[in-house]
Amino acid sequence: MLHTFLTILYQVLEVYFILLIIYILLSWVPEIRQSRFYAGLHMICDPYMRIFRGWLVFGGMDFTPIIGFMFFRFGMQAFGMFLQSL
Repeated sequence: MLHTFLTILYQVLEVYFILLIIYILLSWVPEIRQSRFYAGLHMICDPYMRIFRGWLVFGGMDFTPIIGFMFFRFGMQAFGMFLQSL
C-alpha cells in the first residue's frame, strides 16, 4: 500500500517537473503571459520557483530556473532510489 502511494507521488512529481519546464519556456513569450493557461501554470509552478528567485542573476538574466531544476531533479533521483530500495 505504501509503495503504491509513493509510486503515484513520484509520478505526480514527474508531471510537476514537466509543468515547470513548460512554465519556464512559455515565460519567454510575452504574449502568452496574458493567457489563462499561463496564469494557471503560474499558480501551480511559481510557489516552487519563488524559493530560488534572485539567487543567480547576471546582467538582467535570471538563471534561477536552473537552480530550481537541479534541486528538483536531485530530489527526484533520491526519491526514485528510495522507491527502488523498498
